[in-house]
Amino acid sequence: MTQSKKWIAPLAGAFALLCATGSGMAASSSSSSMASRDLPAMRSVDRRGPSDLHLAARILRAHNDERQRLSLKPLKWNVHLEREAREWAQHLSSKGMLQHADQRGRNQTGENLWMGTAGHWPVENMVGMFIDEKKHYRHARFPDISKTGNWADVGHYSQIVWRDTQEVGCAVATARGNDVLVCRYWPAGNVWGQKAY
Repeated sequence: MTQSKKWIAPLAGAFALLCATGSGMAASSSSSSMASRDLPAMRSVDRRGPSDLHLAARILRAHNDERQRLSLKPLKWNVHLEREAREWAQHLSSKGMLQHADQRGRNQTGENLWMGTAGHWPVENMVGMFIDEKKHYRHARFPDISKTGNWADVGHYSQIVWRDTQEVGCAVATARGNDVLVCRYWPAGNVWGQKAY
């Protein structure tokens, strides 16, 4: 697994840190047994409260607005990925650090990580920092996808717009003065030798 961290400039006393992964191969199709659910279906089968569903809808909208801009199929929300993301976000926030789960620990899914000062960042801004990487994006085969020469400078963005990715599940956890956002993607993007879209 390849990973890279980068700091984002502080904003009014708040900070944010991003972490992206790349995949050496295509994601395993064995993950396809995960049930994807759109948000209306989640309301009927999920025990979460309205604020959790509202947060999921906002995160999904932030992802799909960018995909729609590129005429890509929208992602569907996956409650299984959300649960896995929540567990990892809680683990990371309790440690106050960002670190990717290993490939087996995340079932070969893609993963975007974000951490910032608790209470200072709406989820749209968290996901927006991933999307903002498009300013450095170069449409070529992975890993040669960044105008800067470092794929990690656009790895969050390319995962969001990866054509073959179909499902996403994200969660935010707060501890030690930090909010941590974890997003899991199936199938994983940033596949060696392929273009995002």
